[in-house]
Amino acid sequence: MSGFLRAAVFFGIVALIAGASIANAQQEFPPPQGKGRVVVLASGMSGPEHYKEVASEIAKLGYDVVLFDGNAEENTHGQGVKRDIQTAITMPHALPGKVALVGFSLGGGEELYWGTQSSDQVAGAVVWYPANAFIRDIPGFANRLAVPVVVFAGGKDHFRNGCCTADKDSALEQASKAAGKSFELTVYPDANHDFVKGGDHYDAKAYEDALQKTADALKVYLSN
Repeated sequence: MSGFLRAAVFFGIVALIAGASIANAQQEFPPPQGKGRVVVLASGMSGPEHYKEVASEIAKLGYDVVLFDGNAEENTHGQGVKRDIQTAITMPHALPGKVALVGFSLGGGEELYWGTQSSDQVAGAVVWYPANAFIRDIPGFANRLAVPVVVFAGGKDHFRNGCCTADKDSALEQASKAAGKSFELTVYPDANHDFVKGGDHYDAKAYEDALQKTADALKVYLSN
C-alpha cells in the first residue's frame, strides 16, 4: 500500500470515529420513576458539562432528559437537531410519543429555528437565552413555526456582539403572534447571558422562575 493510500485510509478512519463520537455524544438523565417522556436538551457552546445540573433538575420532574452538545448541531441545517431527537427516543428510559425540546444559547437557537418546524416529532420547545442573530427572515420564521415555544431572555444580554438579545426575541414573538402562533417570551431585565445555575452570570431569581416556567410548559407539552 502506498504512503498516500495509507494516509487516506488513516484519515478516513479518524473521520468516521470523530463523526460517530459527535453523533452519539449524549448523556441520559432518567426520571425517578424509571421511565418518562423524552426531553431533548441541547447545550450552549460551553458544552454539555455546563448543563448537567439543570438537566438533572428537569429529570427530577419526571422526564427522561437526554443532554446533547449543541455545538454538534450548528451548521447542519437542522440535521443535527433531527439526529439528536432520533437518538433520544431510543434511550433505555424513554417512553414513546413526541418529545419536548429544551435548549440553551447556541443549542437553544438551533432548536428554536429548526426543531420548531417538526410538529410530527416535537410537542413544543423551551429555549433559554437562545442564539437568534442568525434569524434574518423574521416573518419566514413565524410562518414556519409549527409548535408552541417558550423563550427566556436576559435584558442585559449582549453576549458575542448581540448573538442572543431580548430585542430580537421580542421581534420574533411579535411576528409569531401576528401569524397566530404560540410564542411566549419572558424577559428578565437584570439578567445577563448564561444566567443558568453554574453559569457565568448565574441569577438565582431568574433561574428559579425560568425553571418553574419550564416545568409548566413541559407539563402542557407532554401531558398526552
